[in-house]
Amino acid sequence: MALKDFFRPEAIRREVLSAGHVVPDSARCVQCGICSYNCPIGIDVRRHVWRGEAIKHSECLTCGECVARCPRGVLRFARTDLFVGRAK
Repeated sequence: MALKDFFRPEAIRREVLSAGHVVPDSARCVQCGICSYNCPIGIDVRRHVWRGEAIKHSECLTCGECVARCPRGVLRFARTDLFVGRAK
C-alpha cells in the first residue's frame, strides 16, 4: 500500500463535504434540538429543518456533526452545483 493510497479515503471525504450542504427530511424531525446543540459554529440547524430548507449558512463548516448526532437520521449531505456552470 502506497502512502498516497493511505490518505485517499480522507481526500474523497473532504471533497464530498466541500461540494455539498446539509439537507433535512422535515417530516421525520421531532424538534429535539440535538443538531443545533452539537453545531460547533452555533447555527440553529433545528430552525432550518423546521422550515424544510437546506443549511446553506455562510459560516457552516460542513463538519457533519449535526448529521452524525441526529438520533432519527433526519439530516443528510446533498451535492450542490453552486460553483458549476457560472463561467461563460
